[in-house]
Amino acid sequence: MSTGGKVFYNKLVQDGIKDKIEGKGEQCSVRVLENDEEFQQELLKKVMEESQALSTARTRQEFLSEYADLMVVLDALTNLLEISEAELQVAMSENIEKKGLFKNRHFLNWSDDTDYRSNETPQGIKN
Repeated sequence: MSTGGKVFYNKLVQDGIKDKIEGKGEQCSVRVLENDEEFQQELLKKVMEESQALSTARTRQEFLSEYADLMVVLDALTNLLEISEAELQVAMSENIEKKGLFKNRHFLNWSDDTDYRSNETPQGIKN
């Protein structure tokens, strides 16, 4: 949204963005998120924003750039939540043990296993 030459973003941005804007001779307004809950909520919104951008990358360079953006957000979240690298490795190992990797490139068309839960909204109408 723009008002009188101003574009309103109302979102969390990386530390260098303010300097980048001001370095071009432009003005901006930022506020520091002092509240951990608000910061966490904004980081979670940023995960959605960056993962959406990653999903639309069409070149290797775009992918690397968007992947890096997402990883910076995830690192900030894990730091805020005080999650160690060891905890992440355990969680990943448990996830792989439970679900596997993507080596076989399985694409699930359908299942009559009503206990399976996906993060995605299933397509089709349940009988």
